[in-house]
Amino acid sequence: MTAAERAPLARRLGSLLYEALVILALSIFLFILPVAIFAGLTQRMPGTAVLWFYLFTLLGTYFVWCWARAGQTLAMKTWRLRLIDAQSGRPLRPLQAIVRYGMGWLCWPTGLALLWSFIDPDRQFLHDRIAGSRIVQIPK
Repeated sequence: MTAAERAPLARRLGSLLYEALVILALSIFLFILPVAIFAGLTQRMPGTAVLWFYLFTLLGTYFVWCWARAGQTLAMKTWRLRLIDAQSGRPLRPLQAIVRYGMGWLCWPTGLALLWSFIDPDRQFLHDRIAGSRIVQIPK
């Protein structure tokens, strides 16, 4: 893979910030609203573990579906990025997308994803290295 095909770190981080806005919108309509309706109808809030599991599953469905189906989320389309299998250059397999998603939950909150990108020879994030995936820039 040539350096021209690799997505620059700044572009990937820009896409990540845009993704945060998409996640916020998803959370409002598919997380907060159903939880508020449930609480209003039952006069009870679901437990913390249930809420975290619901959020993890909701976001996982969005990311895994987008990555395995088209190799892109909405933010990645906007920033002209695509997620591919690092070995074959093909779209991710569903299991590979699930591994990337799960490892992202471990790597981003701890800062390992970003720190790893500074020492990785290809400037890839840690969860991409583990999942065998790569983010590439789509030419204009």
